[in-house]
Amino acid sequence: MKPRLLFATTNAGKLKELRGLVGEAVEVVSLRDLPPLPEPVEDAPTFEGNAAKKAREYAQATGLAALADDSGLCVDALGGRPGVLSARYAEGDDRARYEKLLRELADVPEARRTASFQCALCLATPSGELHTQVGRCEGRILTGPRGTQGFGYDPVFLLPALGKTMAELSSEEKARVSHRGEAFRKMHPWLTALQVPGVQGR
Repeated sequence: MKPRLLFATTNAGKLKELRGLVGEAVEVVSLRDLPPLPEPVEDAPTFEGNAAKKAREYAQATGLAALADDSGLCVDALGGRPGVLSARYAEGDDRARYEKLLRELADVPEARRTASFQCALCLATPSGELHTQVGRCEGRILTGPRGTQGFGYDPVFLLPALGKTMAELSSEEKARVSHRGEAFRKMHPWLTALQVPGVQGR
């Protein structure tokens, strides 16, 4: 029987990315696959703090190893905003959020539109063991969206070295260059350890 890993998200895009990175050795379930659980309040000032809080609380509530991420877009010209508030930056959907961002940057010249996607990933076991890794991806904010892949701010985030937005990349390309992909690769030894009997309950 495969070990089970709870990925503490309801975001289908994130879940697809993790399943692709973990492979078949671990059964990855999401919050949508379980009965409703109390949702942790993401009130930490850092990505790392929010990821750890979510992972710890979900591991304790379910008895499963739990993986949680907190990630967002940090725009230099906005002093690092939207940062930890990226998912709550504007009412509505992904488009509403990136359109608000474009309005805020309307008068900012191209050279100053630098930004980074940042991700903190935390794995917690029911016994309280924690492992945290971070990833970062540098880019620039365009003046309009390009591409139909991905989610969130991907359509307006340009990767200068590739000449493409994150939303113009295939899933495989995105996994190689994204902030989340980097964090997952760093976390891989701990995810692999879940295959060892007893690790989830240590």
